[in-house]
Amino acid sequence: MTTGYAKIRLDRRRSMRDQIYDLLRTEIVTGAISPNAVIDEKKIASQLKVSRTPVREAVKKLSDEHLVEVVAQSGTRAAPLDKDELYQAYIVRRALEMESAAQAVAHMSQKHADNLSELLLRHGRLIDAKDYVHAIATDDDFHRYIAEISNLPRLWRAIEISKAQLDRCRHLALPHPGEADATLDHHRKIIRALNGGDPEKARAAMAEHLDRSYSNALRLLETELNPPAK
Repeated sequence: MTTGYAKIRLDRRRSMRDQIYDLLRTEIVTGAISPNAVIDEKKIASQLKVSRTPVREAVKKLSDEHLVEVVAQSGTRAAPLDKDELYQAYIVRRALEMESAAQAVAHMSQKHADNLSELLLRHGRLIDAKDYVHAIATDDDFHRYIAEISNLPRLWRAIEISKAQLDRCRHLALPHPGEADATLDHHRKIIRALNGGDPEKARAAMAEHLDRSYSNALRLLETELNPPAK
């Protein structure tokens, strides 16, 4: 578990539970908290100078998303990466994002195309700088923006929750040679499909992108992840 919580200052005007949830979720998804790592609720509460209650509530919310395992007599750990969880995340994300892309076609404008292209350029610059955490955040901005173009902005929240297991693999896969270039190339294809006016081509471009991402996640899961619990 990371030990930097003592330096974090929570906003006392906002929900403690929600802030701690965001903090822990980000660390689990980005790999700062690795699969099977112990999550010490008492230590987190002490370092953040809060009671155990909001920490416990945040952990419960993470457990509901299958990002944390709370085992009686064994404590709390970050959930291992699991093939079944990964598959379910992929199926949900694929269905929702294909629909998002198809719906966006009818609403595309030159401004939308320009904004997507700018996100693509920003993504490329971050990859060149090896700033992978912000590169993945910009990747998400690209997909979120498509949901906004489609006039289905609430769709993104459902996608964001469901894709967390995939994101854990993405943060480990992106530094691998060729992964970043392939992602950028797929995003270019998605932009071309959105600009082309054919919803089915937009669906197909998004499906190709997400299918490859899932295949990479599976390969990573089988070869590199889920170290044994300590």
